[in-house]
Amino acid sequence: MGSSPGPSIRPDHPAPRSLHRLVEEFGLELRGGEDADVEITGVAVHSGDVRPGDLYVAAPGAATHGARFAAAAREAGAVVLLTDSAGAELAAEAGLPTLVVDDPRAAIGGLSAWVYRTQEDPPLLLGVTGTNGKTSTAHLLEGVLRQLGYVTGLSSTAERRVGSEVHRSRLTTPEASELHAHLARMREHETRAAVIEVSAHALTFGRIDGIVFDVVGFTNLSRDHLDQYGDMEEYFAAKLALFHPDRARAAVVNVDDAWGARVAAEAHIPVTTIATAREGGPDADWRVTVLEETAHGVSFRLEHRDGRALETHEPFLGAHMALNAALAIAMLVESGLELEAIAASLEQEGGILASLPGRLERVSGESGPVLVVDYGHSPDAFRSSLAALRAVTPGRVVMVFGADGDRDTGKRPDMARAAAQGADLVIVTDYNPREEDPAAIRATLVAAAREVGSAEVREVPDPPAAIRAAVAAAGEGDSILWAGPGHEEEMEIRGGPIAYSARDDARQALREAGWE
Repeated sequence: MGSSPGPSIRPDHPAPRSLHRLVEEFGLELRGGEDADVEITGVAVHSGDVRPGDLYVAAPGAATHGARFAAAAREAGAVVLLTDSAGAELAAEAGLPTLVVDDPRAAIGGLSAWVYRTQEDPPLLLGVTGTNGKTSTAHLLEGVLRQLGYVTGLSSTAERRVGSEVHRSRLTTPEASELHAHLARMREHETRAAVIEVSAHALTFGRIDGIVFDVVGFTNLSRDHLDQYGDMEEYFAAKLALFHPDRARAAVVNVDDAWGARVAAEAHIPVTTIATAREGGPDADWRVTVLEETAHGVSFRLEHRDGRALETHEPFLGAHMALNAALAIAMLVESGLELEAIAASLEQEGGILASLPGRLERVSGESGPVLVVDYGHSPDAFRSSLAALRAVTPGRVVMVFGADGDRDTGKRPDMARAAAQGADLVIVTDYNPREEDPAAIRATLVAAAREVGSAEVREVPDPPAAIRAAVAAAGEGDSILWAGPGHEEEMEIRGGPIAYSARDDARQALREAGWE
């Protein structure tokens, strides 16, 4: 599939697998290499990821066929090629033993699971999907598990972890070959539980093939990715595919969300429901009550319909984060852990201990305005984040945001309206314009923001200048939300990515203004 976007996580000591055994197990067509004693130790779908001993998967892509990189893959150490008939012809001169299938991408998950042996004695596997909150829930899950004494693994949009190792993420859910290699690395580190964030694209493009989760969670569904999915029904159908016996054994679903209620009704696996406790709210197995919101987190009560309950604290802003934390705890109970044991562990340490890069992440000190950086880039994410800040802000709320270029254009006006309805001052800036004209993106956002609310709206194209304008406009008792860049370390503009950290620049802007 061409060059790689960066290094992947692999086991240090892979156990070789026989090519002939692979052919026999999967009933594959092999061209060349019938008499060779070939051993496979890994799987790669990008030629730049290939390591010695790899099976290189060459599938057709949007721009070219991965088989065109077969010679480069062989040079890097690939010992086998898996492709389709067209790819086999393109790669003939590379001289690799070639496995021919109708759909190479569809074969990646099962082959990777077999090569890396990830279905042999797997850890507790927990998956989280939804539009907003899945990264937060995944990190909260992993945090509670560590507090319970588990050696954990994590794969999220923000980062990947194996025990104490932390790696940068490349996709919300990595390619199936990378995910199974990650799980194999976890096994080497004696990981007992793994948490995986599952995107709609992961389900559509087979990135979790070969994995069956013990419990999956559903946060919510709102407009996003409609550049990929034609409408919300298609987007919903992509998510619903996770709630099938081939993918998971049980689920916990947030039924505050109307789409979540549909998941609960249409899932083909046992479902436990969760919702906020409020008059007229939906009936649910678990109920969540917010007890206190501060700038340092939320205290809440989680109670089952049978009377079991716990009260605890989570360290992130917003009532919606309490629901994410409660969803995480309910998932652990549904996996077989005792609520009483979870409660005792959390009480001992004063609540949930978790880190969450770039999700309502506070980068300011104790004096001056509260400044948080968030990865949210949908109207619902904006509304939740602004409501969280408004609840703990005695003064004004300032928001800085832009919109992705070359992505779902239809959500941009709704994003701008959500910003103007929730903030006192809105500053529109550039955010990953890619190949689009950034001025045109900003014009759409500014026009929509000025249609609603009483917020002042400014346009500051340069992101460093925009955050400095926000800091200059805020003081003690005010809050600033910089939505979009979150944990990212680069900005995508025409001509390629450039290094840029919103978190670091926001801290620098505060220092320049004389705040901690």
